[in-house]
Amino acid sequence: MDAGHHHHLLHHQLQQQQVSVNIDTGGDRFPQWSMQETRDFLMIRAELDPTFMETKRNKLLWELIATKMKEKGYNRSAEQCKCKWKNLVTRYKGCETIEPEGMKQQFPYYNELQAIFAARMQRMLWNEAEGSGAGGSKKKATQLSSDDEDENEESDGEQRGTTSGKKKRKVKQNPGSSNAIGGNVNANVGGLKEMLEDFMRQQGEMEMRWLKTYEAREEERRMREMEWRQRMEELEKERIMMERRWREREEQRSAREEARAEKRDALINALLIKLRREDKS
Repeated sequence: MDAGHHHHLLHHQLQQQQVSVNIDTGGDRFPQWSMQETRDFLMIRAELDPTFMETKRNKLLWELIATKMKEKGYNRSAEQCKCKWKNLVTRYKGCETIEPEGMKQQFPYYNELQAIFAARMQRMLWNEAEGSGAGGSKKKATQLSSDDEDENEESDGEQRGTTSGKKKRKVKQNPGSSNAIGGNVNANVGGLKEMLEDFMRQQGEMEMRWLKTYEAREEERRMREMEWRQRMEELEKERIMMERRWREREEQRSAREEARAEKRDALINALLIKLRREDKS
């Protein structure tokens, strides 16, 4: 009876530990990711993207990302970083049918993810142009297998090891599959080239729209500046005209004052002469 009770308590404690582990590693909901934290995470992920594409065992890479996040002051586990990347990739794929103007409003990290995948496509094209042989084709086939390399990660149990063994046996059982892989690689590279050309075309269209908007704003600024200069010239002309009229009025007033003074002096002189004559008489 005591042994059964002890076993029950031990089972309950294990369940509580499992719940706590699930909460600690349960994605990006607790706590919520800030925009700055997400951008720092994408910068770290972009730096390690070539390594992700070169290896199948990326569990250690996610732990490295979690360590780099802690160095920046963020407490995120490897599982949380992995789940965050999956969510961002899913949202990025959902933005492919949205107009460019609405992408930033709908998904603020679209440009960061677009830069990561564009750099990845360029690396693949360069490797295809420089590399040759079956080994390079198999490596590129591994890279082109999925947009998200998380499918290549090893699991913690023996089941993934068994699956890996089955895959190796299948490869051995199909010695002629290298030709099919090479054909798939060529087809995928052609698709990647089209995607890259489409991406460059969209970039060119965005630059053209930006240039047109800039030219329109510059033209509007020049028009406002021209109107302002014309208005200043009109105000300067009005000031000059007002100053001229004021001077003319001052000259007229001075002339009237001088005329009055002359008349006053003439009257005074006439009165003095009259008074002198009366005194003599």
